[in-house]
Amino acid sequence: MADCDESLRLQPSDGDTLGNRGLAYLKLKKLDLALIDFDAALQANHKDASSLYGRGIAKRLKGDEAGAGADFAAAKQASLGVAEDFERYGVPVQ
Repeated sequence: MADCDESLRLQPSDGDTLGNRGLAYLKLKKLDLALIDFDAALQANHKDASSLYGRGIAKRLKGDEAGAGADFAAAKQASLGVAEDFERYGVPVQ
């Protein structure tokens, strides 16, 4: 987390780092913080499959099935293997 924070201090709108920190927050079950970072990462690249998929997981965990479904569909359209990536990250769809 400290590395992500330092990287963002140097480049505040770096989409990759925002997505990585969002993933870290997701793994820590800090869903609101994960959503903030995934949303910011998607402003940098609205088709980033990892941020879309991570945001979908966070939305599902918060009870937003419609939002989660839309994000999952968009993520899979951008990258067919995104679900498998999240399995490897230790964050399967709940």
